Amino acid sequence: MRILAWMRILVLGALLIVFAAYAGFNSDWFQKRYVYPYPYQDLVYQYALENELDPLLVAGVIRVESKFVPQARSPKGAIGLMQLMPETAEWIAEQMNFPGFELEDLQNPEVNIQFGTWYLASLHKEFQGNEVLMLAAYNGGRGNVKQWMQRYGWSMDFQAFHQIPFKETREYVGRVLHDKQRYQDLYGR
Repeated sequence: MRILAWMRILVLGALLIVFAAYAGFNSDWFQKRYVYPYPYQDLVYQYALENELDPLLVAGVIRVESKFVPQARSPKGAIGLMQLMPETAEWIAEQMNFPGFELEDLQNPEVNIQFGTWYLASLHKEFQGNEVLMLAAYNGGRGNVKQWMQRYGWSMDFQAFHQIPFKETREYVGRVLHDKQRYQDLYGR
């Protein structure tokens, strides 16, 4: 009988620990601190609003692109928080009349966010505010998105990101939209 009593206590103790861990993991505090942190929030808001973008969408892009690591580099050569390709960044610097731009500047969070939001804003305008198409172009290239629109008859109302033919881009768009919603839930109140 004593063994049964100890077994019940152990099971109840284990259940309490699992419940507490689950509750802790799902708490806003834990989620904000460890799962969906928001460093550089002031810079994101500044440049997102300056470029007429949703700051929480920009936060979602940064989280998916670099997990907020300013020195992040992709195997393909993208640099910084918003993972800008060197050629794209040089083009952005020209368009913005940004004097003395050097590729190392992309590791500076302010420059990277400034350039990334400017580029997102140009895609936002080009795709008439459609976040799915804008994000697909940010990841897969605006030329590819235009080809898909023509080939599959997508309009500017397109929302079915699961139909994007590039797996990487399809998953990217889904992750950014999911993360945008999580940032909205955690920080948008």
